Amino acid sequence: MRWVWLRIAAAVIASSGVIAGLLVNIDRAMREGQDRSDVLANYFSMFTIVSSILAVVALTMAARWMQRHPGTSTEPVVIAMAIAAVTGPVILLGIVFNVLLRGDPPAIAATDPGWVAFMDSWATETLHVVLPVYFVFDLLFADRRRGLPWSSLLVIVSYPLAWTIYTMIRGERVANPDGTAPWWYPYGFLDPHLAGYGSAFSYIGGILVAFVLLGVAIIGIGRARERHASHHDAPPPPQIGRLAV
Repeated sequence: MRWVWLRIAAAVIASSGVIAGLLVNIDRAMREGQDRSDVLANYFSMFTIVSSILAVVALTMAARWMQRHPGTSTEPVVIAMAIAAVTGPVILLGIVFNVLLRGDPPAIAATDPGWVAFMDSWATETLHVVLPVYFVFDLLFADRRRGLPWSSLLVIVSYPLAWTIYTMIRGERVANPDGTAPWWYPYGFLDPHLAGYGSAFSYIGGILVAFVLLGVAIIGIGRARERHASHHDAPPPPQIGRLAV
């Protein structure tokens, strides 16, 4: 039952990070006189936030199923697919943020009051460090994991691909709330106005390849763990005693 509470705790922490980031964005929008509806729409279009919300939903579903079905039965396919579909995005967003984006706060962060600075730090660390690390441990050690067919790789890759298409189309159709540009992209490396479309699509291609590799690893680990569990739980072969002479 420990994984029930670990998954609930992870969902609560992720939710608190999303809420903390929301409060930070609302405060900064008010201080800069930005349209709050635009700021909120942009906030809930960020890959980190969408992935974190989906992670909360998947973890809650998985925890509720474990509570209702105590025992050793393997989780159903829908639960396994939901967890697998968010594991790759959450892990990769942690890697991308800490490699490419950490240490690059917006200029307004320098004027944040103390509580906003704390909320910003809380959101950053919970969503980009704590949650990705948790999903690594969930992938490797969580009880009752089900192995998925290799065809489920299409499902795992479909969400980040759909988000990328949505973001690149939307980016040219919404203005930056601070009024500096008639476009808005959630991450600088996706903005073709900074280094051109070649650079943006190179990053996209590299990230999608990373998603495929992560998906292969997630499915492979799940299948290996299920095989190991079924072998470990199998009854021992009958022993044939010695014939009396």
